[in-house]
This record gives sequence, C-alpha cells and structure tokens, in this order.
Amino acid sequence: MHIVITGITRGLGRALAEWYIANGHTVSGCGRSGMEIFELRSVYLEPHNFDAVDVTEVVKVGMWAERVLVAGAPDFLINNAALMNQRAPLWKVPAAEFSKLVDVNIKGVANVIRAFVPPMIEAGRGVIVNFSSGWGRSASPEVAPYCATKWAIEGLTKALAQELPAGMAAVPLNPGVTNTDMLQRCFGADAAGYPTAKEWAARAAPFILTLGPKDNGQSLTVPGVP
Repeated sequence: MHIVITGITRGLGRALAEWYIANGHTVSGCGRSGMEIFELRSVYLEPHNFDAVDVTEVVKVGMWAERVLVAGAPDFLINNAALMNQRAPLWKVPAAEFSKLVDVNIKGVANVIRAFVPPMIEAGRGVIVNFSSGWGRSASPEVAPYCATKWAIEGLTKALAQELPAGMAAVPLNPGVTNTDMLQRCFGADAAGYPTAKEWAARAAPFILTLGPKDNGQSLTVPGVP
C-alpha cells in the first residue's frame, strides 16, 4: 500500500508512519519541521518520501503532491496535521491564534484533498481519512477553536463522501485520546494516563487499513482507545 500522511514529523503521524513502514508499506509524508524531515529521510530511504511542507500553503502543497504522485495515486490519504489552541475562554483567544487553527485544521485539509483526490478518483480507488476528535462530536470549555475546526472536519468529510464515486471512501476518524505533545499542553501531567502514540499506532494503523467503501461517510473511532 502507498500511504500519504500529513503532520508526519511527530505524534500520531510519526507513529503511523513508523508502523506502516515496519509492516511493509510505502509512506509519503509532510511536516513543517525541516530538521525532523531530514531525520526521517536519513532513516527511511526510498521508496519512502518525506518533504517539509506547510499544509496552509496551497502552492507548496500542490508541488509536494506532484512529486508524490509520480509513484501513482495513494491507496490511503491520512489528514493528520492539526493545531490545538492554548486553553482559554473563547473571548480570550487571540484572533490570530483562532485564524491559524482554521488555516491548518480546515483549510490545510482542503488543500491536501484538492491536490491528491483528483488522481485518486482517476485511479478509481482510495480512502481519505480525515482525523477528527472526540471534540469534533462533543465540546468542552476553553477549547472552542479546536472544537469548531474538528466539528467542521466531520461535516466536510461527510459532504466529500457524498461527492466521491463508487469504490472510494472518505471517513472522519476520531483517533481517541493519546499521550502526545498536544495532549500534554491540554491535560498537563494527566496526559501520562493515556496510551503513547506508539501504543496507539499498534491499534490504529491496522484498523485504518480495514477502511473502505463500506465505511464511506461514517463517523468512526479507533477501537480500544479511550
């Protein structure tokens, strides 16, 4: 399988990439950190492909996609890249911070879909997995911007699912709660009580590979994760 993952340099994206590579799949990914992309390139050689790309920059996303698509349309496109706001009541969240979340968590996903999905449609196959959240189906105080973007991902993905031809799928996937840098910023020391990204990937990565047309438009959650 050829699997494309955004936000690959750390957290869930990095854990997924390492699991898929270890299990014989080809991974192409992007992230904003050039240093960590260089590290991935030095550890995982071709046919794997890693690029420093900010998903908010539509032209650069398109150029990245052109390089990746030389190897053909991906079997799975996993939109993982996302930001979390600093916890605060909505009226105290700076406008610039709110806009940045919208740019990465919503527009970034749309940019990647715009670049990769047409070749997938032409190939007549492929699954788009857009990472949602428990906060894309419920809400909590002080994370309103993040909730807003993940609720948007649910709607965006369900609409996309209705636009795809038969044989393809788009799935909004709640990964569950995991001990990542993002969670530590929200939960502090309490984050240690949740599975690590590597532990999570051992469940999530094979589960994602089971997704297909039967799951199109369904709001799903990685099983066995809180």
